[in-house]
Amino acid sequence: MIAGQIATLVPIGFLAGICNALVGGGTLFTFPTLLAAGLPPVLANTTTTVALWPGAMTSAFAYRAQLDPMRKELPPRIVVAIVGGLAGAILLLASGNAFFFYLVPWLLAVATLLFTFSPQIVKRSAELAHGRHRKTRLLVMEFLSAIYGGYFGAAVGILLLAGMAVSGEEDMQSTNAQRNFLVCFINGVAVLLFVGTGVVDWRVALIVMAGSIAGGYFGARVARRIPNPLLRLIITAAGAVFSVYYFVQAYG
Repeated sequence: MIAGQIATLVPIGFLAGICNALVGGGTLFTFPTLLAAGLPPVLANTTTTVALWPGAMTSAFAYRAQLDPMRKELPPRIVVAIVGGLAGAILLLASGNAFFFYLVPWLLAVATLLFTFSPQIVKRSAELAHGRHRKTRLLVMEFLSAIYGGYFGAAVGILLLAGMAVSGEEDMQSTNAQRNFLVCFINGVAVLLFVGTGVVDWRVALIVMAGSIAGGYFGARVARRIPNPLLRLIITAAGAVFSVYYFVQAYG
């Protein structure tokens, strides 16, 4: 890999790590970049998942204090995250490059829309947070989110936040901590499968990983001063551009 590609992938990983720690959406940068670098669609997706997972771990570690009040509630949610993430990862490997290539623009478009309208989605979800069976609804939504996360991953945090809003969670620091924590398990089990089956480009993964680890910790600990509206605008614009580009590539 030439020096120019390395010089691109490290900053992209760093930016993705920051975005994932603060507002999510980092995959909307890394996945299209790896496609542009010449990786096949499935390999680009699996490599992105592996590369960004350590960054998610550093973000979760930085938010660990916010998880203390709810430790007793986490075990069933961890199981749901693992089972759903594994199911999604298996579906990805079974789908193959040809099918996944034509699905890519749709996934990018859906992820971009979810991300763009996440405040409204979470707000509407919070309005539904009444009545019985809140915990059951939360587990069902987190299971479906985990399947999506294991399969593609972009904007999975938005789905998790919506699920927590439905369950009545209102503390945004707490929900962000829970989101980062659960993503570690959703992506972690996918990483184990992808590594175990050898479907990872390690040259690319390690380069992006170096940036994402630093970006994830920086985002969780320091970069709260970066205006979230600015980050959201950048991610939305990138997602829209990439979606249009890959629609043209797939169907143009």
